[in-house]
Order: sequence, then C-alpha cells, then structure tokens
Amino acid sequence: MPLKACTVVVHDLNGTAHSLDVTAETLYEAVAQAIASVHGHEWVGDIGKGLTTVTVKVRNPEVTHVVKIQDFENWLSRGCKSPADTALKARLRKMLGMGK
Repeated sequence: MPLKACTVVVHDLNGTAHSLDVTAETLYEAVAQAIASVHGHEWVGDIGKGLTTVTVKVRNPEVTHVVKIQDFENWLSRGCKSPADTALKARLRKMLGMGK
C-alpha cells in the first residue's frame, strides 16, 4: 500500500485535542503512530479507552475517518488473516510497547 499523509487528532481525558501529522500505509497504522507519539508526553493527559475516538484525516484524496479506541484494540488483538496482516500487527504492537 502507498504511504498517505494524514493529520490525526487524539483527545485526552481532560478534553484537550492533540493534532499530529503522520505518514502511514493504513488507517490503523496512523492511529497507532498517533497514540504512540502522545503516550507519556508531558502535555497530554491520559487517553481514554472504549468509546474514545481518534480522527484521521487523509490529505490526498481528502477523507476523514473516526475510529473508536475499542475497535482499534479489538482489531489489534484479533487473529491475523495473512502474513502481511501478521507483520503489520506485530509492528504496531511493538510501536505501542505491547507484548505479544
């Protein structure tokens, strides 16, 4: 898949929006990059789970996606359908500091 330039907005539990520019091959890779970037940053409060959303705006072609953290985490923990899927999930888990 080709890389896409995206702006990702993550809201912390204090209600503050944090906007990041990332380059990713997939929607969930953009979400993972943003979460990994803001995690533990001194200006960012805790990021919620469950119904908390992350907004990903792809620049070209311009399209906006809204992803629930819960859906992202469920996808990440599900089994893999292909070797490419296995490699992607392993890379994103490592990026997020997750074990398996």
